[in-house]
Amino acid sequence: MTDILDELEWRDVLAQTTDIDALREALSKGPITVYAGFDPTAPSLHVGNLATLLILTRFQRAGHKPIGLVGGATGLIGDPSGRSTERVLNTSDVVAEWVAKIRVQVEKFLSFEPAPNAATLVSNLDWTAEMSAIDFLRDVGKHFPINRMLARESVAARLGGDGLSYTEFSYQILQANDYLELYRRNGCTLQLGGSDQWGNITAGVDLIRRVEGGHVHALTGKLITKADGTKFGKTAGGAVWLDASLTSPYAFYQYWLNADDRDVIRFLKVFTFRTREEIDELEKAVADRPFAREAQRALAEDLTTLVHGAHELAAAVAASKALFGQGALEELPASTLAAALEEVPRATVPALGAPLVDLMAESGLVESKSAARRAVKEGGAYLNNVKVTDENYVPGPDDLLHGRFLVLRRGKKSVGGVEVAA
Repeated sequence: MTDILDELEWRDVLAQTTDIDALREALSKGPITVYAGFDPTAPSLHVGNLATLLILTRFQRAGHKPIGLVGGATGLIGDPSGRSTERVLNTSDVVAEWVAKIRVQVEKFLSFEPAPNAATLVSNLDWTAEMSAIDFLRDVGKHFPINRMLARESVAARLGGDGLSYTEFSYQILQANDYLELYRRNGCTLQLGGSDQWGNITAGVDLIRRVEGGHVHALTGKLITKADGTKFGKTAGGAVWLDASLTSPYAFYQYWLNADDRDVIRFLKVFTFRTREEIDELEKAVADRPFAREAQRALAEDLTTLVHGAHELAAAVAASKALFGQGALEELPASTLAAALEEVPRATVPALGAPLVDLMAESGLVESKSAARRAVKEGGAYLNNVKVTDENYVPGPDDLLHGRFLVLRRGKKSVGGVEVAA
């Protein structure tokens, strides 16, 4: 049972633990109960949350009992960690709607099949809603020395800037109380989270010691960064979400397929269940055959299957190939083609009638109409993967895919699109 820590260390995801030797000893005695919490700050989890969720999944695969907590109560308050300004509070109806969506996402990664280590899913609103303000202050708040609360990094950083409300100041008490409740109800002795949660998590460790005299553990995963300095989990359009309606499976697949050579092996360790031997082979492939992008394909395929399923992976791969002339565009579902064209230079026009060269320029595929004409003359202009040799060609209704789309290409690697507005 201690092998899980060795695995997490090899995967380079461990950031902090309260006492790793004590945790190893606890794990050596048999399965433990471990939890991680996810607040509904949006209608979906994103790939940053996925790193923590997969650590929880690894603990279950190692035989331990996981609890996924969705913050129905803490989501109404807002965590100040990592923020320089006060959160805008969402309504209780919005938070409840987002809780329901995130519950479904968390369920996909854990096993609830009858077994000694079957997963449990809870909302902290279940016990927090029952507690009166007086009970909260007397039974929980009295165990929190103000000097310690003020010293926590998430609080100190805000006090040095625009300050924070009592609402957000109290967040760490609520999260600590969650740990106490799960310790009492489920015998939970380990809480996981991102390294930005360290202060909140250790507040729970201290609360359990003060109230119950219990010795419990904390473990945080490293916040993932990118080698080029850009924020991990971000695209030009925003965050990379796990919800297919916010980040399409095609865009999700492309995000990982485009991983930098400097990042891809680290991402394989963090986000896949491939073995050390498999990842070592892929690392060798990056060094010997970087042009083949074998590691990126493995990463994109594993993660897209994990999050969206094998069917969506197949659709994303087919779309990726078809856009670059290696498959039949007309066989792609309209939703997949639309998602794929969202990721390339594109234009929306009210109706057909403009020459192809105009559409190439308007979409942003080329910098000007003269550049488009040059591409046609040089044999490098394609409409729906068919070479166009007439620079005056005007696409007609028969060229439309699904009655709406035109796929434009310049050479082998530059793709653009046009959508005719309904």
